[in-house]
Amino acid sequence: MAKSILDGKKILAVDDEPDVLSVLEEEILGACPNATLDKATSYQGAADLLKSEKYDLVILDIMGVRGFDLLDLAVNRDLPVVMLTAHALNPESLKRSFEMKARSYLPKEKLGEIVPFLEDILEESDVSSGWGRTMKRLDNYFEKSWGADWGKSDSKFFQDFNTTIGRIKL
Repeated sequence: MAKSILDGKKILAVDDEPDVLSVLEEEILGACPNATLDKATSYQGAADLLKSEKYDLVILDIMGVRGFDLLDLAVNRDLPVVMLTAHALNPESLKRSFEMKARSYLPKEKLGEIVPFLEDILEESDVSSGWGRTMKRLDNYFEKSWGADWGKSDSKFFQDFNTTIGRIKL
């Protein structure tokens, strides 16, 4: 088995649902036992950790923990952030995540596949390429969830988004 880029990395996972944090811990540490995973279930707990610790990667739930506020804190500390959501799974939240400089936007339904997504994000130093890899993995999922024309909700933004991340969507 090839060594993961997550090995030896310090990761913060924030979600108000302890079962989601347990799944993240199982998936990440199961695949990369040399990674370190800190967990927080509240905005304040996460904010305190973000202010006092240095992380290689941050995973933030959008709902329940003020994820976009935490995203702002993390990005201002130059930390790569992945937004994770079930309830805010929509094109508007994807757009906001990208505009606020998250490195990716993932549905909680994909928790069982989280490690390859995280590896993609850390392997790509170029944020646009990381988003491109994420979107390539999730194109079919988003199309099934939101319909074939989901990008037309804000066609100018999503046309620019596709160009920026190097994805051609006809």
